[in-house]
Amino acid sequence: MKLADLDIIVTSPPAPGWGGRYWILVKVTTDTGVIGWGECYASSVGPDAMTHVIRDVFERHMAGENPENVELMFRRVYSSGFTQRPDLTVIGAWSGLEIACWDILGKDRDRPVHALIGGRVNDRIRAYTYLYPTRKTHSLPAFWVDAQMAAESAADMVDKGYTAVKFDPAGPYTIRSGHMPSMRDISRSIEFCEAIRGAVGDKADLLFGTHGQFSTGGAIRMGAAIAPYSPLWYEEPIPPDTLREMQKVAEAVTIPVATGERLTTTREFAEALRSGVQILQPALGRSGGIWETRKIAVLAEAWNAQMAPHLYAGPIEWAANVQLAAAIPNILLAETIETDFHAALIRDTIRVEGGYITVPDAPGLGIEVDEDLARANPFTGYGLHLEAQQAPVSYHEENVFEGGAPVKA
Repeated sequence: MKLADLDIIVTSPPAPGWGGRYWILVKVTTDTGVIGWGECYASSVGPDAMTHVIRDVFERHMAGENPENVELMFRRVYSSGFTQRPDLTVIGAWSGLEIACWDILGKDRDRPVHALIGGRVNDRIRAYTYLYPTRKTHSLPAFWVDAQMAAESAADMVDKGYTAVKFDPAGPYTIRSGHMPSMRDISRSIEFCEAIRGAVGDKADLLFGTHGQFSTGGAIRMGAAIAPYSPLWYEEPIPPDTLREMQKVAEAVTIPVATGERLTTTREFAEALRSGVQILQPALGRSGGIWETRKIAVLAEAWNAQMAPHLYAGPIEWAANVQLAAAIPNILLAETIETDFHAALIRDTIRVEGGYITVPDAPGLGIEVDEDLARANPFTGYGLHLEAQQAPVSYHEENVFEGGAPVKA
């Protein structure tokens, strides 16, 4: 069996667009007719340019190869052009293609992917969700800066069975280097923590996100301000290109530090572990795929750290996250996004029930992709999957983070 054909679909979730402006799906077919699906979580360049990168990686390093040879193909990609260093765009392309290889192997052997990477350790995975508007009274963009609305959404999620909810009231991320939070942002963050903790009590963990926007000193100040509410984690408190500084934050705050959405391969995650990060959040469509992230999980286990796969993408990456989570002993949480479009795109083959994801038994990733639906919703915009604000944060006006480049209705 050899890898033969590649098709790439850039699909756009309808408004409000939770999960990003577009998802890059790859469909890989073998010379024996087995089809594998993957998803590339890479957005440093536009989707049109990214499709050319994906195709180049496939044709140059994978076409004609046995899909079993994941490690060999990874070494070709990682070393291409005499690089041998993490590259978000190239490894992002590889990651989605690699996921498709595992889907192929599972289908060919009539086994779920987790059975091929160590077997099942977990029958179900504890899920968490970002706080999105849940009621008709939750208007946008007011929702993002209203602690009471956030508390209502958190209560609604707990009623559905979730035991962990994520929110990020600390202001927008920008193209600039780390900054000091304004006192308004600190006050609002405290207000959110207090309101959400009051709404959920001890029924759910609080997951505090910041999108890597603070200077080291700013991260320490914010961490001290929210610590009384006992968040489970303090997510990406400083920019991802300053990982060594993370150690100062980790040593100064009492909240476990989490990071990984923007990191790739074992090299960057090993640096995060050395810097005191206790919870790793790889996005499998960017981190190197299933096998490379399986290695990252082993590294984390040796550091007594836990894994919490990140998801701000489509359901194919989610399916890969679930397969990995089923096979590792140090899984903490897996992010989920519940929209009608997410569910329909994989024909509701994986779902969250009572706050947990049931691990599928079906072959490969365990999903059925609605290819017609994906093609019927092409991305026609210009913006990237996610974008940072160019203007600096304000110390006079209220800073508003609008939930990660939502699609306008």
